[in-house]
Amino acid sequence: MSALTESISRQVLLEKANQLIKEHDDYFAGMEANEVIQQGDVLVFRGPFFLDEQGLPTVKTTAVFNVFKYLALTFSSHYHLE
Repeated sequence: MSALTESISRQVLLEKANQLIKEHDDYFAGMEANEVIQQGDVLVFRGPFFLDEQGLPTVKTTAVFNVFKYLALTFSSHYHLE
């Protein structure tokens, strides 16, 4: 990965991400990142998406997507996975 970013373990990054999630304006109980992968220079966060009974997106799904996008933008310029 880039020499301009710091190496970080998945566990430590998820801890940082979940702390940032709790501080985000769109946070609601149950929102969490439980997985992160590296795709090129981008860190992609995953977790519960709160779909409805038919598997369709809800208002909570949109909030989770936006917060995970925020995490990707925030952390990808600073870190890469070990």
